[in-house]
Amino acid sequence: MIKKLILLLALVSCSSYANQSLTAQAWLVADSNGKILEGSNTTEIRSIASITKLMTAMVVLDSGQSLTEIIPKKLYNKQLTRETLIDLAIVKSDNNAAKMLCDYYPGGYKSCIEAMNAKAVSLQMNNSLFTDPTGRYHTNVSTAEDLIKLVFSASTYPLIVEASNMDAVRWSLNKKKSIEFKNTNTLVGHGYKFLVSKTGFINKAGGCIVMMLDTAQGIRTVVLLGSKNTKTRIPEAQMLSQIIR
Repeated sequence: MIKKLILLLALVSCSSYANQSLTAQAWLVADSNGKILEGSNTTEIRSIASITKLMTAMVVLDSGQSLTEIIPKKLYNKQLTRETLIDLAIVKSDNNAAKMLCDYYPGGYKSCIEAMNAKAVSLQMNNSLFTDPTGRYHTNVSTAEDLIKLVFSASTYPLIVEASNMDAVRWSLNKKKSIEFKNTNTLVGHGYKFLVSKTGFINKAGGCIVMMLDTAQGIRTVVLLGSKNTKTRIPEAQMLSQIIR
């Protein structure tokens, strides 16, 4: 009983500290059923920056297009497969990769955006809107609560789960040289088991990140929007993931 009381007091103290120290304008932590355990401004509509790329990847995967097809347009002076473009969009948060995925979507760019918004409707993301596949525009908006639904859906795509756990995308240029694009979430590759991980930043959105992690206490989803900058978003998300541990 004493141990349980100490643990409860520790969790309350940590939660209070989070509310005082976070720069994020909206955030939440949810359990394996999507129930919100802690949160603030969870229904506030905000720009989501490159978290958008999760939706881009999902609709491309839904389309059934070949992942091994080589896309004609070059990126980094190289023709890449659709699968590699998805990896770059998730891991490096590469805007050009995300745009190319939409450009070569069945019916083209416009059809891709329409599919993204239709997917949002199907997931009952009622306060979300997608206007481009990269998240560069502040008109891509959602709420922390809507993003729980996005993350849960993304976690059912093996390729997204795989990319979320890649510390970098690498390939050889020749026998002596290789190229590496590191994951924008610096927690990846450091002992965490991710189901979904995606960062974002534009000035209008601030620092953003969504993470679904497999912890000792079960699945935990962290959504963080409007953090001060790219340096604060990850430490703040890491702190939130530990509140419930």
